[in-house]
Amino acid sequence: MSQLKPSFIYFDNAATTKTAPEVVEAMLPYFTEYFGNPSSIYTLAGTSKKAVTQSRDIIAGAIGAEANEIYFTAGGSEADNWALIATAEAYETKGRHIITSAIEHHAILSTCHYLEKRGFEVTYLPVDEYGIIDLNELKKAIRKDTILISIMFANNEIGTIQPIKEIGVIAKENKILFHTDAVQAFGQIPISVNDLNIDMLSASGHKLNGPKGIGFLYIRKGVKSRSFIHGGQQERGRRAGTENVPGIVGMGAATKRALAIMEDKTAKELELRDYMISKIAQEVPFSKLNGHPTRRLPNNINFSFEFVEGESLLIKLDMEGICASSGSACTSGSLDPSHVLLAIGLPHEKAHGSLRISISEENTKEEIDFTIEKIKEILQYLRNMSPLYEDYKKKML
Repeated sequence: MSQLKPSFIYFDNAATTKTAPEVVEAMLPYFTEYFGNPSSIYTLAGTSKKAVTQSRDIIAGAIGAEANEIYFTAGGSEADNWALIATAEAYETKGRHIITSAIEHHAILSTCHYLEKRGFEVTYLPVDEYGIIDLNELKKAIRKDTILISIMFANNEIGTIQPIKEIGVIAKENKILFHTDAVQAFGQIPISVNDLNIDMLSASGHKLNGPKGIGFLYIRKGVKSRSFIHGGQQERGRRAGTENVPGIVGMGAATKRALAIMEDKTAKELELRDYMISKIAQEVPFSKLNGHPTRRLPNNINFSFEFVEGESLLIKLDMEGICASSGSACTSGSLDPSHVLLAIGLPHEKAHGSLRISISEENTKEEIDFTIEKIKEILQYLRNMSPLYEDYKKKML
């Protein structure tokens, strides 16, 4: 059945989102009219300082924290680095052992590798076929010198949501700090740091229709954490540098918006997500859903397709005006298969043929139907050129 080609379909919201119009509107005055430095003492600066305070209050309320537990950063990667490095430095006299998972974002994994070079020991927990850690394995990994557990809230590639509450309980019972990278989860699903026993949490503005270049790190009161950027006394002496006032205002506005629309947005995304997963599973041969079938982010769809390269599929989709991903945006330049897909047990050839689609509430079933038809056409074209597919067909004769 022929379908009209849409001019542009955006299915890569896990990489970044469009900044919402009301967020841009909230930010604009702080570039030109209210441009004062919040650290200054005159009235113009006070307007900027008040805006920063209001955004901090909004974000703290979103996760059930106190305003003075929110520290603004340049994004999720900085927040992850801060959580691990500053905590390791502050608690190294107590112990030098950290626990994380094999499927963390590279902002966590690369920081762990850096800390290993400095003499810290890191345990990388394996995951099951859905990308979920084994809580018993977590308990076994705990040592007397374990100072930090860092497990992401939801995976950026396959969307799997970890048993965060149970991890928090284990950490609290053993008097170990618990950090979670919630970059993909914040603004998508409800989070209460107290109910979940989270001591530190990282988030980023551009994943929830806010601006790029802004994020935050939640640090529970009482947690020792060294200054991460040295200089002035901004962020209560823990993160020097003049505050990114427009960005902070934008993140506050984006958070407020996300909370207001979360229920309706989630319902719409779940309907579209499950529709697309079901249709691909039924209509596209040699396809496999990656991640947990239900315990996943409402906007995440990740499939592996046999006998094709994901990069070729993405290029062909782009030619049709469809934006998608083969994994994390931070590794899109890499020729290596996704470490996440390898960790859940996919062989290299199947991991190379992955496609991540991350939808928004603005997408439609018509866009999904069009995209699936194009995926089917492109896969057939690519498979017809694949020697592996030819060998498979010969074996089936």
